[in-house]
Amino acid sequence: MNNAKIKAIVVTVSDKRTEAQDVSGNALAKLLVEIEAEIVEKIIVSDDFEDLRNTLYTLTEREDANLIITTGGTGFAKRDNTPEATRAVIEKEAQGLAEAMRFETLKKTPMAMLSRGVCGIRGKCLIINLPGSPNAVHECFEVIKSVLPHAINLISGDTNHNE
Repeated sequence: MNNAKIKAIVVTVSDKRTEAQDVSGNALAKLLVEIEAEIVEKIIVSDDFEDLRNTLYTLTEREDANLIITTGGTGFAKRDNTPEATRAVIEKEAQGLAEAMRFETLKKTPMAMLSRGVCGIRGKCLIINLPGSPNAVHECFEVIKSVLPHAINLISGDTNHNE
């Protein structure tokens, strides 16, 4: 099989941010483009659990995307619902991605312990939760970027392990 192209949707989870203020979402989109991913859409969704869950579910139904990366809503605040909304949608959890991000970023800041982000698969779509700060987006993405192409290939049905 051919290598599947990464077709990503960037979801900023925030009750307060607007397009003009979406520093983390813009940073994430730029990082994805740097690894030659196609940005299918970039949206801002409220922290409301139902809205976020329904949005994630709908996005995983799309044929034009195979990666959804969220930024924001992974902390301890009352309205931080991203992990719960993600778990309500995914069929398989991908713990290794979340564990690796926390492990590596913990070397730089103890605040990494406060990230509750999860990662998982629904259908042919990988969902990855990143924290909301631009710095954390860069640090976490750096940890996972090398495995994203292989993860997307596996999810798309290419189970060859030539490397």
